[in-house]
Amino acid sequence: MSVAPEVLATLVARAHASAPLLPGSGAEASGRVRPGTRLVCVDGPSGSGKSTLASQLAVALDAQVVHMDDLYEGWEAGPSGGAERLATWVLGPLAAGLPGRYRRYDWVAGEYAEEHDVPLAPFVVVEGCGAGALVVEGLASLLVWVEADDAERLRRGLERDGAAAREHWLRWMQDEAVFYPAQRTRERADVRIDGWGRLEG
Repeated sequence: MSVAPEVLATLVARAHASAPLLPGSGAEASGRVRPGTRLVCVDGPSGSGKSTLASQLAVALDAQVVHMDDLYEGWEAGPSGGAERLATWVLGPLAAGLPGRYRRYDWVAGEYAEEHDVPLAPFVVVEGCGAGALVVEGLASLLVWVEADDAERLRRGLERDGAAAREHWLRWMQDEAVFYPAQRTRERADVRIDGWGRLEG
């Protein structure tokens, strides 16, 4: 789901206007203190259109994207484990003024693969289920919630992953139905967008 230029412009303006809640890295070689990092989180149920929106934001903000899909240990783990690894591997170091680092989980191989660095930068975008979990409270400068109805989300998911993934998707959607109310992600969001890229009032 791509958003229209005017919607993207609104999100980018909100991101720039937000306060950097992750600290800077101290003095640069020039003697100036590097400004802090603005963490932009794009969360919402699977199949809502988060990844495409995050890609648009990454280009507009010249930011790295951390995909929550890389932090989940497969279908069975559910979204909560990914949020915990985001906090430990990425947000903890960034909050200490240090680069983050995580290992991508390979869903096919069923094991962790290569490492990825998350350097200190003006913006970092995190997208995926759990990107805006309570672990980012007080760290996220902008939390965007994206949602679509269950039928549309399942249709998109099976179009991407194939009909054989149906039972996985249905179980994951059940996990989300428990996870999101507990995290209060939708009500904590700064901006809400529907699954077709329209800003909600």
